[in-house]
Amino acid sequence: MRHTRWHGMAFVGALALIAVGCGRAAPPAADEPPPAPANRFRDHNLVLVSFDALQAAHVGHLGYPRDTTPTIDALAREGYTFTHYYSAASWTVPSTMTWFTGVYPSEHRMTNKFAVYTAREKKAASLKELAPGLTTLAEHFRAAGYATGAFTGNAGVSPGFGYEAGFDTYFAEPNRFGALDRSVPKALEWLAANRGRKFFLFLHGYDAHGQCEPAGGLDYRYVEPGYDGRFAGSVLEQEALREEGLASGRVTLRDADVRFWRAVYDEKIARADARFRHFLDEFRRLGLADNTVFALTSDHGTELHEHRRFDHGFTLYDELLHVPLVIRPPGAPVGVRVAERAGSIDLMPTLLDLLDVTVPPTARAPLRGTSLVPTLRGEPAGRDIYSETDYREYTFKRSVLTPDGWKLIYTLENRTRELYYLPTDPGEERNRAATDAARADALQEKLFAHFRAIGHDLTARRWEVGLNPVYNSQAK
Repeated sequence: MRHTRWHGMAFVGALALIAVGCGRAAPPAADEPPPAPANRFRDHNLVLVSFDALQAAHVGHLGYPRDTTPTIDALAREGYTFTHYYSAASWTVPSTMTWFTGVYPSEHRMTNKFAVYTAREKKAASLKELAPGLTTLAEHFRAAGYATGAFTGNAGVSPGFGYEAGFDTYFAEPNRFGALDRSVPKALEWLAANRGRKFFLFLHGYDAHGQCEPAGGLDYRYVEPGYDGRFAGSVLEQEALREEGLASGRVTLRDADVRFWRAVYDEKIARADARFRHFLDEFRRLGLADNTVFALTSDHGTELHEHRRFDHGFTLYDELLHVPLVIRPPGAPVGVRVAERAGSIDLMPTLLDLLDVTVPPTARAPLRGTSLVPTLRGEPAGRDIYSETDYREYTFKRSVLTPDGWKLIYTLENRTRELYYLPTDPGEERNRAATDAARADALQEKLFAHFRAIGHDLTARRWEVGLNPVYNSQAK
């Protein structure tokens, strides 16, 4: 297990605090009696923040040189940050639903926006219909006596999909792809009205998403002087690049254009960070910070020409799967960096464990993830991480990432595979599937065995490319 810290308390202090705080006591000294069982964070508030489409590689405390995320970085310095944290899917609907159900997309079955999409029948996907036996994160918190509120940007987290289950209040910005400038004021109003109760708040915004345009337009703060203006950074341009990449397999751009689009992305991230700073300032003014656990993350990243495409959903490369995770309990040790690889399948059991929420055995049994609280204490995780995408039924991909950094991506519709060793090839540029066929075979068997174990035999059906639209323009 590797931990590092920026400054402040020694890590032994971190272990002791989390041990006391999470009901798993550190071994007492020989001359001291065992401490009484306790959970420091029971009945604390929880704020879960989703910065939609935030790629880990563009976050300051994860190594990005441009100062895009000062507020997120500051909160990370107050707690724990996972430097190798990966999403279970590469776009919003399946990845976010995994947070709220604790199972893989193949199990909650919210893998596209439509459960059925044919010329004769079009039926929207709904968790209640596709996986009625699952209990959501919000339902667990409400059963534990929490006020529950969600304030989102709509689109892939619109309430009709089933995210609203367990929430007393579920706000979705009427305009699709709403930013935090719309969800934050609503969240603050709700907090002011519920400050006398313990609460679970889900806050979400599409600020960094390619289909979200800032109110008042872009200011191009990071664009290189002298850029010739071939692109303006509009949502229509971004959509055209996304569709071109899907249709042709790649988008051909000048280096200056790639730098331009990454600068626009950084501006959007910086704007989201500033809006979150306003939320935190008001949250602290309400006197809630000292009794609240914060968890900051993203549902997925986005591709900005790293593999010659734009947007997200189609691939399982790290620009889509590697996302930030910051956990800041009140009074946490300062700036602890957790280097163990972990997955978003672990988020739900971690939050339930951290706040000591009682979950009935029948509801806990389906959970596929493992609490990361022991990992915060320094225990090794050592688990394989599985991800998947059936994006728009345009492709069907599955991946496995081992604790030591080997990653296999298997594309089901054409039975091709890619093998990468991330420690020496973080950009996933050198496919070793042919030159290291034995390792690829072993990881393929591991991958297929995992899905068989969760009731999904990947060899039992034909994986035929079809149409399952995400955007209205795709189904005209």
